Amino acid sequence: MAAELHVELVAADRSVWSGEATLVIARTTSGDIGVMPGHQPLLGVLESGPVTIRTSEGNTVVAAVHGGFISFADDKLSLLAEIAELADEIDAQRAERALERAKSESDAAAERRADVRLRAVAVH
Repeated sequence: MAAELHVELVAADRSVWSGEATLVIARTTSGDIGVMPGHQPLLGVLESGPVTIRTSEGNTVVAAVHGGFISFADDKLSLLAEIAELADEIDAQRAERALERAKSESDAAAERRADVRLRAVAVH
């Protein structure tokens, strides 16, 4: 069993993060999944939620992911997201304002996006 897996987190408009990791945790339509080196091959649909990446250097990278797919084979993990942003890139105050605005407008999709962004910042 390999000690690392190669991870590519890609959004529709850019490459968000790429590197070596020891563990990736993501939310799929079947529930939360943790992928480590040597995991069985998988293909799944990503739900909106935070993705946590434990890097080979011992750091933690957190991203807010909104939909997409997860694929793993041969110690290569691909997270192909419709929208993804690193927790470091998220302005928490702006996300809180967006959440309040979405609630007042009864916009469930915008509320879910703002909530995921805030959870990613909180996990980070």
